[in-house]
Amino acid sequence: MADVFLYDTTLRDGNQDRKISLSLGDKLQAAKLLDSFGFDYIEGGWPNPSNPIDVEFFKHIGEMHLTHAKVTAFGSTRRPNILPEDDPLLKALVASQAPVKTIFGKSWDLHVTDVIRTTLEENLDMIESSVRYLKENSESVIYDAEHFFDGYKANPQYALDTLKSAELGGADFIVLCDTNGGTMPWELAQIIQAVKEKVSTPLGIHAHNDSGMAVANSLIAVQNGITMVQGVLNGYGERCGNANLTTICADLVLKLKKDPFCAKNLQDLRKVSLAYDQIVNIPSNVNAPYVGDAAFAHKGGAHIDGVMKVSRSFEHVDPQLVGNKRVFVASDQAGGSLVVEKVKELLHVDVDKKDPKIRELLLLIKKRENDGWHFDSAEASFEMLVYRTLGHFTTPFSLENYRLIEDRTMQGVSVSQATVKLHINDEISLQVAEGDGPVNALDAALRKALTPYFPYMKNVRLDDFKVRVLGSNVGSDAHVRVWSTFGDETDTWHVAGVSSNIIEASWFALIDGLTYKIYKEQKNGH
Repeated sequence: MADVFLYDTTLRDGNQDRKISLSLGDKLQAAKLLDSFGFDYIEGGWPNPSNPIDVEFFKHIGEMHLTHAKVTAFGSTRRPNILPEDDPLLKALVASQAPVKTIFGKSWDLHVTDVIRTTLEENLDMIESSVRYLKENSESVIYDAEHFFDGYKANPQYALDTLKSAELGGADFIVLCDTNGGTMPWELAQIIQAVKEKVSTPLGIHAHNDSGMAVANSLIAVQNGITMVQGVLNGYGERCGNANLTTICADLVLKLKKDPFCAKNLQDLRKVSLAYDQIVNIPSNVNAPYVGDAAFAHKGGAHIDGVMKVSRSFEHVDPQLVGNKRVFVASDQAGGSLVVEKVKELLHVDVDKKDPKIRELLLLIKKRENDGWHFDSAEASFEMLVYRTLGHFTTPFSLENYRLIEDRTMQGVSVSQATVKLHINDEISLQVAEGDGPVNALDAALRKALTPYFPYMKNVRLDDFKVRVLGSNVGSDAHVRVWSTFGDETDTWHVAGVSSNIIEASWFALIDGLTYKIYKEQKNGH
């Protein structure tokens, strides 16, 4: 059994980041990602009429058959002077049918008297009665003690009384929240010890990063006996963000020698981190601990010399433990060695770095990475580049041309029309299709051209499509990166395309996404 439970609130607290606005599809895709990595709890959102996407999320999440994580619905205690069973927000939590309910309540007397404007005694009853009501209608209940550390510093006895009320109501976990993010680690440790003397319910920590202490406070909490850590993948969240679960997960396993359920998947940490950045369409932090592009990058001089002789002389952990890789910025030869190892894994054959084809491949990869393809999150594009360059796959069609026309009807509706002309098996396939945008039309025309020759193409889905401006010296000359997720009945894969022309970048991504399917089928003898 895990000795620390990791509770991800990316879909609710992370969604409060001003740069993020998750669609229903984004949230469902993220939940699948979080579950596959092995997080224990996934907080899906706050289901109430003012949050229709969250309501829909809980209607659909049960169909996804998660393998490990328990889904939680978030809400608050009942309103003052109303029975729990009559409170519409608590009723909405029950209606969500989430197995776990998480509610927050007030721990700071200032909030009780000046924000929700009720009596201290009524607030205690609000906590106890709300937890008890949800406990009767849930598998388990988690109580988040909002502003607990500030509340404790202002009025220790009352803050502890709020925790006792949650305990009397039957809470399975009581989570101590540093909501304003201003508590220092030494303060936090002392307060946790005081809480443990009065409360027997298992404790959790929920830290914000307003003073840069969220990860440190979470780890200090674990050292002081707390067994649930709440946070957000990649540290997104309101203001300065939440405790970064990506960093915390690695620290728990590699530094504190803890054994959370996800420890067995730690080598996937970078991949999961990058995948979530793609879902929210935010550039990955190159300096992120453990998973960033620069986390194990060495540039010139004594550092490279030292790490090549004894890696631990300049690296605190082996980068492979978290799915990252060592990068020698000033050494093309070392970078090439890493690519060669990847090629060996793909082809299951020994390859020589001095082979002219391998040297050609290395130059292509370096150029495309510099252009912004970012193969770490577009593995199918990387594979197709390898297979094509080394002669293991030839695209079974060629492009004669494509054309796009944008029309606007009398009713003010824009319609895109794409024409695609391909050479396939010494034949010409000319197809026209309409779509609700140029990329949708281009995708439809390309599939119409390919499906008669490759019938399995009808099973390929375009699950996600995002565009990111990579920047340039002149705005009109900016390069864009298109990142897409394709899927079929058994698999999903990610591709990229980069160009100064958004349509051309989209075309590159579409070609890689569909030809990867052809490669898979040919490899399986179809």
